[in-house]
Amino acid sequence: MSESNDSFQDEVLAELGEDRLAEIAALAGTDTAGARALVGGSVAELSGELRQAAAEPASADAVKAAVDEVTSEEPPLQGVASFGGLAAGGLLAGVLARLAKPAAGAVAKRTGLPPATVHRAVDLLVPVILAVLTRRAAAKKGGGGLGDLLGGGKK
Repeated sequence: MSESNDSFQDEVLAELGEDRLAEIAALAGTDTAGARALVGGSVAELSGELRQAAAEPASADAVKAAVDEVTSEEPPLQGVASFGGLAAGGLLAGVLARLAKPAAGAVAKRTGLPPATVHRAVDLLVPVILAVLTRRAAAKKGGGGLGDLLGGGKK
């Protein structure tokens, strides 16, 4: 894993906060270290799904439009509390929501956790990931691509 991916995961964990991390730990029947591992794996998988969708002709336009929307939003949304649900997140929220199921399936398979549990955890992470991506987009004034938002460039 690259340092920039670690940074993205660290930002997601920071945005998630200890209370939501404890909620994920309870959901998964683990401690906070296990929840951190679940979050890290889920963030990595969802980032990979997003990168893959951006590379596939059938979904590349939707991903590009979503990234363009979030990089040009004014004023930027701040924090999870300001989202008011995924509907307020625009195109990127929709793209992330569509990719959440395959990402959660891959994490469940890799970890051995029940798929329903991982799906619920990933559903909790989608607005948090959206908040981090939106904040990163705001910090990069003038936009940038998906690789700039996730860190590490495009795969």
